[in-house]
Amino acid sequence: LWSCSGDDLVKNLLPAEGSIGLANAFPQLSFDAPLDLQSPEDGTNRIFVAEQGGTVRVFPNDPQATTWTTFLDISQRTNTSSGELGLLGLAFHPEYASNGLFYVYYTPSPQEAQLSRFRVSASDPAQADTGSEQVLLRIAQPYTNHNGGQLVFGQDGYLYIASGDGGSGGDPQGNAQDLGSLLGKVLRIDVDARENGLEYGIPSDNPFRTTVGARPEIFAYGLRNPWRMSFDPETGKLWAGDVGQGAIEEIDIIESGGNYGWNRYEGTRCFDSGNCDTGGLIPPVFEYDHDAGDKSITGGFVYRGNEVPSLRGYYVYGDFISGRIWALSTQANAPENTLIVASGLNIASFGTDLQDELYLCGFDGAIYRFVAK
Repeated sequence: LWSCSGDDLVKNLLPAEGSIGLANAFPQLSFDAPLDLQSPEDGTNRIFVAEQGGTVRVFPNDPQATTWTTFLDISQRTNTSSGELGLLGLAFHPEYASNGLFYVYYTPSPQEAQLSRFRVSASDPAQADTGSEQVLLRIAQPYTNHNGGQLVFGQDGYLYIASGDGGSGGDPQGNAQDLGSLLGKVLRIDVDARENGLEYGIPSDNPFRTTVGARPEIFAYGLRNPWRMSFDPETGKLWAGDVGQGAIEEIDIIESGGNYGWNRYEGTRCFDSGNCDTGGLIPPVFEYDHDAGDKSITGGFVYRGNEVPSLRGYYVYGDFISGRIWALSTQANAPENTLIVASGLNIASFGTDLQDELYLCGFDGAIYRFVAK
């Protein structure tokens, strides 16, 4: 049988059908393939949008904003020769207001993904110092897809990194189940330390720190292509959307040492007919199939804002292909899921501002916010 650990999730009343919509949050601004939205706690109430081509734009969190500034441009260092390559993740240090440090995850070549640290300009808070790049981690990529890329700091101050299984189909190298590989994992590092010749430290309670043959950076494994993950600021739970192979999209709550099944399982379906043992695997909180045209999950956030009260406590996520957006609430193995918006958009990412209001990055070049109708 499948085994699941962790506290039960709180069940709320489902939002009324048609009661929630999307509005262009910044109607005078447009972006080129926006893939991430961040708002650092630096007292400025600004929005930063990372574009796949290698640029980060910054602007006031104001619907009347008329222009953005280019905060970072590493487009000449970023390879986008295939559709899943590019600047894939952005995160600001928890002490960004005082140290000016931020982190990006991008592909300098089709064969490599890279985690780098940058510093804001000493003279201009709207400009990054492009010469300050320090490479912290390089991950070889055997194929050009499934690069993951989400970066998020936990309440513990450590940086969590989502990595895909290395690409192709079916994880032909078995990376996701291989504890000697950084691929198909959620990694966890201490960016404020250095040890053993690394440009970062390994948290003392990382689950495989002392496991012979395992990479100590690994926090959880058995993932195919975790496309967007986020912490619930109230419960501390780490939610991830993991893109399926050809049949199942799944939502996972990531736990220390957890094995999420890939490529033995795709969701709760056996994928490797030679190994259908579910022992030691953590099942998805929720999964959906491709029968209705939903084919590529984009992980979202547990909504903790105030603008849409009916969404509070729900995990809001979408599908890149269909553009449909759902709200998920679960209670002890009894998930409840409801469609809230059929957007028709290619949903690349979700993000939140300092007020915990929820935004959506659309591949049409706009940033949308959720509104109550």
